[in-house]
Amino acid sequence: MRRGKPGAVIAFKAAKTGNLIRAAYEHPFAIRFCHWLNSVSLLILVASGLRIFMAFPSFGPKVPQKDFLHVPRLLTLGGWLGGALQWHFTFLWIYVATGIVYLGYHVLSGHYRQVLFTPRDLPGVWPMVRHYFFFGRKPRVTHPYNPLQKLAYTSATVLGVLSVLTGAVLYNPVQFSLLARLMGGFHWARVWHFAVMCGLVLFVVGHLIMVILHGWNNFVSMLTGWKKNPEYLP
Repeated sequence: MRRGKPGAVIAFKAAKTGNLIRAAYEHPFAIRFCHWLNSVSLLILVASGLRIFMAFPSFGPKVPQKDFLHVPRLLTLGGWLGGALQWHFTFLWIYVATGIVYLGYHVLSGHYRQVLFTPRDLPGVWPMVRHYFFFGRKPRVTHPYNPLQKLAYTSATVLGVLSVLTGAVLYNPVQFSLLARLMGGFHWARVWHFAVMCGLVLFVVGHLIMVILHGWNNFVSMLTGWKKNPEYLP
């Protein structure tokens, strides 16, 4: 499909069936580029981070120092501590850079209004949860992102920022000593960093499940920017 502006709608006839198809331009190139690059970066950061964690599998002196948590080697990256650190620090900068571009584009373009969770979205969360997980009636879709999606994407953005802040403390606890104190100290910063990673992994799993449930068009829209026959179009 051709390039478009966010919110643009086109209509065309399918070549084989002749049916009228409408498509909305949901994902600008900047969003798609950051989405895929950030996804790869996050995957590598998690795998290398788990390898780094296994070099000292504990969260503090009062927690058992050995085998506190066993992570299968298959799920890690780097082979050893030094190799994992190289992978981690390399893709850390890609992760941060794409995050800045992503947030900057949302703010400057006003695109954030589509995905930002606000108090007025709160009443719509439970109906979507009931539909997805308890086979309830599907609420009427009127926008590109439903309240549950907004809550998920906003939470993921917050977790992304927290992953950078907690990681900064682990990287240089002296330079970021004030931040370390706010987190309860170096050991607690390590706990928060691990917890944030778990939150991001849960988001990715949930995100993939939602993509599968919503169908092929959702995946294709993140490649082309256009989504065919979205439910919110009148």
